[in-house]
Amino acid sequence: MSNLVVGILGLVTIIAIVVTLFKSKTQPAIAFIVFPLILGIVLFIGGRYSLENLAAMIKAGFNSTGPTAALFVFSVLYFGIMTDAGMFDVIINKLMKLVGDSVVGVCVMTAVIALVGHLDGGGASTFCIVIPAMLPVYKRMHMRKTTLLRIAVLAMGVLNLMPWAGPTMRAATVLGIEANSLWKDNLILIQAFGVALALAHAVLAGFQEKKRGAGLHGKLALEEGDVALEEGEQVAANSSDLARPKLFWFNILLTVAVIFLLIWSDGFDLPAYVPFMIGTAIALFVNYGFTAKMHKKIINLHAGPALMMCSTLMGAAILMGILTSNLNDAGAVMKVKETMTTTPAIPSVVNCLGGIVADILPSFLGQNLPLVIGILSVPLALAFDTDSYFYGMLPIMIAIGRSFGVEAMPIAIAMVVCRNCATFISPMVPATLLGTGLAEVDIKDHIKSSFFYVWIFSILCLVFAIIIGKMPL
Repeated sequence: MSNLVVGILGLVTIIAIVVTLFKSKTQPAIAFIVFPLILGIVLFIGGRYSLENLAAMIKAGFNSTGPTAALFVFSVLYFGIMTDAGMFDVIINKLMKLVGDSVVGVCVMTAVIALVGHLDGGGASTFCIVIPAMLPVYKRMHMRKTTLLRIAVLAMGVLNLMPWAGPTMRAATVLGIEANSLWKDNLILIQAFGVALALAHAVLAGFQEKKRGAGLHGKLALEEGDVALEEGEQVAANSSDLARPKLFWFNILLTVAVIFLLIWSDGFDLPAYVPFMIGTAIALFVNYGFTAKMHKKIINLHAGPALMMCSTLMGAAILMGILTSNLNDAGAVMKVKETMTTTPAIPSVVNCLGGIVADILPSFLGQNLPLVIGILSVPLALAFDTDSYFYGMLPIMIAIGRSFGVEAMPIAIAMVVCRNCATFISPMVPATLLGTGLAEVDIKDHIKSSFFYVWIFSILCLVFAIIIGKMPL
C-alpha cells in the first residue's frame, strides 16, 4: 500500500472523528478507539502493517498518554479534596472582592494566571493551575466554561514560544541551532505581540460574556438565580461535614508544594503525576484522618469525572499509536530522536499525510511557502501531534522551500508561531484532553468555541512577523 493511499486514509479517519464528535454521535473515547482501529484493520488487510506492528503501535500510544491519564486522575482527586475541604471557597471570596462584579476583570485575571502559570512550558501543569482556581468563579459569575478554556489556551499558546517549551526546542533541533538563539533572534518580539493580543482577547471575551448577561448581579444571574441558589444550598449541605476551615493554611502550603514539584519535576527527573499522588495521600490523611470509610467516600465523590476523562485519554492512546508511529526495518516503533537520524522504513500515517500536503501545494505558492504553511497551521494542528508536525512536516517543508530558494528560518518561524497558537485545541495533544476534562467541557465544544478565534489570532501574529521583517512577503 503506497504512502499516498495511507495518507488519504489517515485524512479520512481524522475527518470521520471530527464529524462524529461535532454531530454528537458518540463520546470522544469511543471515536478515538473505533475509527483508528478501522484504519488499522484496513492497513493490515492492505499489507502495510502486521498484527504485531499494530500491537506495538498501540502500546507506544499508551506510553505517550498513560502519564497524562495518571496525572488527570490524581489531579482531579487532589483538587476535589481541596474543594471539599473548603480551600477554594476562601480563595474565590478573595478573588471576588478583588474583581467585584467585573466580568472583564475575571477574564483578564484568567489570562494573567495562564501566562504566569505557563512559564514552565508545561500545558498539563498550567491547566492544573488555572482551571481549578478559576472554574468556580466562572460558575458563580454565570460565565461560559468554554470562554475560560479559550482565554487560557490562547495565553498558553503564546507562552509556548519560550525556548524551553517543546515546539521551539523541536524546531531548533530541526534547524540545527540552539533553542535560545531561535527565540531571542526571531520569536521574542512576536511573543510580546502575542501576549498583548491574548490580554486584548481576554478583554473582548469579558465584554462578550457581560453582553449575554453574565455577572453576579447581571440579568443572566437574575434569571438563573433560583436554580443557582438551590444548587448552592445542595452543595453546601453535601459538603458541610467535609469542610476543614481550620486547615486552610495547611492546604494552601500543600498545594503550593505540589505545584512547585509539578513545575520543577523535570529537574528532579520526577514524573508529573507523582506530586499529585503524594499530595492526594497527604491531603486525605491530614484532612480526614486514618479512616478507610471516609477516604472511600471522598474518592467516590470524584470518581465519575476521573473515569470519564481517563477513558478518553486511553482512547486517544489508540489514536496516537496508529496515526503517529514510525516503524524501522525490524518493524519496531521508532523513538522520536531516532527519526531525526534514520529514515523510517514505514513512515507513520501522519507523515504520509504531511507528504500529501507537500505534494499538492501548487508550484506558484512555493515562493510564499512560509505564508501558506502559516495560514494552514491551525487546521493542520487538528490532524498532527507536535512531534509529527515538527519532526515530520518541518523537514519536508524546508526541503520544498529550498527548491524554490526560500530560506529555512521563515518556514520554521511560521510553523512554530502559528502552530503554537493552536496547540491546546488539538485533540492530538494529551494536555488538551486534560484541560477539557478539568473544565468539564466536551472536546467538540472547546474546538467549536475556540477554533476561529485561534485561527485569527495566529494570522495576526503572522502579519506582525511580516511587519517586523521576520517573514518574507
